[in-house]
Amino acid sequence: MKFKSWGNYPSIMNENIPLFSNHNEPIIFFEKHNDIIPFGNGRSYGDSALSKHIVNCKPRNYLIDFREDKGLLHCQSGLMLIEILELFVPRGWFLKVTPGTKLITVGGAIASDVHGKNHHVEGCFSECVLEFSLLLNTGNTIVCSRNENSEFFYATCGGMGLTGIILDVKFYLKKINSQYIKQTTIKTKNLQNTFESFETYKNKTYSVAWIDCLAEGKNMGRSLLMTGDFSNDGDLNYISKRKINIPFNFPGFTLNRFSVKFFNFLYYHKAKSGTTNQKIDIDTFFYPLDSILNWNRIYGKNGFTQYQFIFPKDSSFDGLEEILSAIANSGKGSFLAILKLYGPENKNYLSFPLEGYSLALDFKIEPDLFLLLDKLDQIVLKHKGRIYLAKDSRVSKEVFEKGYPKIEKFRQLRKDTGLNQVFNSLQSTRVQI
Repeated sequence: MKFKSWGNYPSIMNENIPLFSNHNEPIIFFEKHNDIIPFGNGRSYGDSALSKHIVNCKPRNYLIDFREDKGLLHCQSGLMLIEILELFVPRGWFLKVTPGTKLITVGGAIASDVHGKNHHVEGCFSECVLEFSLLLNTGNTIVCSRNENSEFFYATCGGMGLTGIILDVKFYLKKINSQYIKQTTIKTKNLQNTFESFETYKNKTYSVAWIDCLAEGKNMGRSLLMTGDFSNDGDLNYISKRKINIPFNFPGFTLNRFSVKFFNFLYYHKAKSGTTNQKIDIDTFFYPLDSILNWNRIYGKNGFTQYQFIFPKDSSFDGLEEILSAIANSGKGSFLAILKLYGPENKNYLSFPLEGYSLALDFKIEPDLFLLLDKLDQIVLKHKGRIYLAKDSRVSKEVFEKGYPKIEKFRQLRKDTGLNQVFNSLQSTRVQI
């Protein structure tokens, strides 16, 4: 069958295989196949979960145990974040770390080592993981934690499914007393003002900014910075929001310089000047796009790619100023342009975050897009940044590895264990990991 990622780019002919049902099957399967990759709910933007053989992990979604005294959840890797929220928010628990979608599996959260609006406080998803079981290419299953098989723990968290198949996970939830967030929105005038506001509100648990990436001159970098903390009103009556559906691919001409610039103008000016306070629900604050089914169709049949990079803190301002200038000059704006502040990086070999600022942008696939992205790559390298593999579909080996100083540890582990003969994706082949 022909298969695409969430970005609808690229595509590959592959065989979709259910996860093994008994202990003998893995050995036989691994002897017969190579180029396999674990697959969850298909929300990877690029080609990290595309390969000749895809192992379907989503049906492995049982909740095994929950330690109320510690907030420790034990579940299979195919359990989705939305399923956890619907069960545990009414009981007063929430994810310690959550990305911008709840429609991913726990296994996928570990493989991408996802992060959210509170990285500067809580770090990546792996920070709340106690241990997980990992099925290797030998057919053996090992338990991985910071104290047991630690090399596999640090390689698997952020390892894009290239170290084996995560079977079950133990990780911690956080106690909450409301389904609502007390949000403060700060309207900034330019990039300098945006950075100053991030620093002013850095003690808030959650923060994220939408940035107008096509604004130029004195308005360059203007944004809406949204910060928040959980309310304490005792209302835990959480129900996932109803969704609207995009039933077809939009025509390719829908998104262009003028439509994006018009959207950005309206979105920025809808907010009042200064600061505003409001109380909003979990879904609105954390998962706004999840309320739109098949929102990826907005970008047309050719799909889109998300370009997410991060700069160290001391070069973030200059780097972002240069990036935004290049995007504005190209005219290829993104109405989804998300700026976040990050805390220190962790010990994982391929985890994306480091202490600084990241920007994520969505671009529809069109003939001259990759020339722009190649130019942005060079700016990222110039300012000692890196590209996020979970969103990538086209970065070169040379650009990728310059941003990840622990890449050789990862490559050596795969080579020494023979994992590189079995677990491969389009992405791992492209960047040679």
